[in-house]
Amino acid sequence: MQDAPAFTAVLFGLRGCLVQAANGSPLPAPGALDSLAKLRARQVPCIWLDQLSAPQSKRLTGVLPDWLPGHLATGCQWPAPNACWQALMTLESQRLEGCVLVSGEPLLLQSGLNAGLWTVGLAACSPSCDLASSQWQAMSAKEQEQARGKATLELFGLGVHSVIDHLESLDGCLADIAQRRHKGEKP
Repeated sequence: MQDAPAFTAVLFGLRGCLVQAANGSPLPAPGALDSLAKLRARQVPCIWLDQLSAPQSKRLTGVLPDWLPGHLATGCQWPAPNACWQALMTLESQRLEGCVLVSGEPLLLQSGLNAGLWTVGLAACSPSCDLASSQWQAMSAKEQEQARGKATLELFGLGVHSVIDHLESLDGCLADIAQRRHKGEKP
């Protein structure tokens, strides 16, 4: 991402995006810890947001780094942009330009779009691709691939700027957004 404008902040959905449940126990989502570490090394502020209760979020965030702040969006309903703006205020972000929201949750992504953020949809983390569900696990590899394809189309239909399967692809996606920004594109 050299010669491209720096990112101001990256917001993440908590459930499904950063943390997944496996057999009732929370685990970091594939690529979550690596993505967070890379962003921290670049000094890009990060925060998670969700509409959970405090006890529920505390249980989930126990698998994430202690330095990662969070924002419980309990006072507003998505797709209102308030939760995104409040999370950015928690980070003391100086501007919206260069802020990115990453999630598989359509209403949270719509909230990010409404707030004027760049958005990255996670197809494999969308509601139609619930990796922990018995329905998903019963699908063949071909059926899972079709479900991810359908989720990708639904996320692009929502208007998100980029769609990737997992956070393992986030670095390349952010590099692409940085180049788009460098060329003058706005969310």
